[in-house]
Amino acid sequence: MGPTYEDVRRAAESVGGGIKRTPLISSPAFSKMTGSEVHLKAEFMQKTGSFKIRGAYHKIRSMPESERARGVVAASAGNHAQGVAYASSLEGIRCTIVMPRNASPAKVAATRGYGAEVVLTGTSYDEAHTEAAAISERTGAVMIHAFDDPHVIAAQGVVGLEILEDLPDVEEIYMPVGGGGLAAGILLAVKGSRPDVRVVGVQSRSHASMHDSVREGRLVSTEGGRTIADGIAVRRPGSMTFEIVSRLIDEVVLVDDSEITEAMFLLMERTKFVVEPAGAASLAYLISRRPSPGKKVAAVLAGGNIDMYLLGQIVDKGLAATGRLLKVSVLLPDRPGAFKEIVDEVTSGGANIVEVIHDRLSSGISAGSAGVTLNLETQGREQSERLIASLRSKGVSFRLLS
Repeated sequence: MGPTYEDVRRAAESVGGGIKRTPLISSPAFSKMTGSEVHLKAEFMQKTGSFKIRGAYHKIRSMPESERARGVVAASAGNHAQGVAYASSLEGIRCTIVMPRNASPAKVAATRGYGAEVVLTGTSYDEAHTEAAAISERTGAVMIHAFDDPHVIAAQGVVGLEILEDLPDVEEIYMPVGGGGLAAGILLAVKGSRPDVRVVGVQSRSHASMHDSVREGRLVSTEGGRTIADGIAVRRPGSMTFEIVSRLIDEVVLVDDSEITEAMFLLMERTKFVVEPAGAASLAYLISRRPSPGKKVAAVLAGGNIDMYLLGQIVDKGLAATGRLLKVSVLLPDRPGAFKEIVDEVTSGGANIVEVIHDRLSSGISAGSAGVTLNLETQGREQSERLIASLRSKGVSFRLLS
């Protein structure tokens, strides 16, 4: 039997010391950018860096002693793993976590840091889930599902209750959707007391399983492609979550990786918030589509656990997308002073040279020439366009790489 609004209320009343009430933060910057009055639900500030601890902790605290003695096992790409591991450590329960081999190294390390035994297998959540189920069958450990469990769903729904309490006149709520646990919980909380509030789920275009399932009116599996939003890269929603989401949600929409990247970059630059790709999906939709002019909206920033290598790429791509980072390949005559002429032109245009790569040996570079790749930092798109025009007017042979 699936959870109800009353189950969400009970989950809110039984929150233990392992859970924080995260703030709902008004954002003038994103309000101006989207045309809506934007408020950010900062679940990335939650313990373990994600809303997932809510469901994991509530589930484990609800288990009878006979189940707790057998330990727990879970499958996750990262955030649920950390939530279950941390909750198990608080309750003194043996814990095994199965993660895909391509899971973020930072999330794997954090999960082990909470005391869990980590098993790496497969390349997707679904493969990890199959192995976790086998471990549960073999050892008797209780399976803690990442999303398709009534206790997990109910506890995730407390996010919705907190939004309604902090912003009683909210008109629309946007949330990321993967397997549907957070979405189902928020929908139960919000539609159970404020059915007039519009609730929208945001999913990665590369893994549109909930979007397609709601559209088709039945559970649909998708193969899925590559996406940076691994936290919502689920090939098939849960049956329990799908029933709730399909019945209550107003709309499921899609964003792509470039839109998520821009949102992450702007969050870092404008608010100093580090939010992981899946966690930024809801804001990415608001920024890219501006769907709610004049409306009072809340966007759930679901998690902040991001690999540092990816974070560096996000900064570079964000700078490039806003016209503040140019990558230029220049072909020069191999003579003294030729490179200085280019440097003088760049610096006179107000750009900062971040990196220089000099190449005489590649097969595409003719004898007597040299290839130089310049990474340039500018103040914005207008300055970048002026610099490009200046190089062309001087007859410089170059290609824009980004």
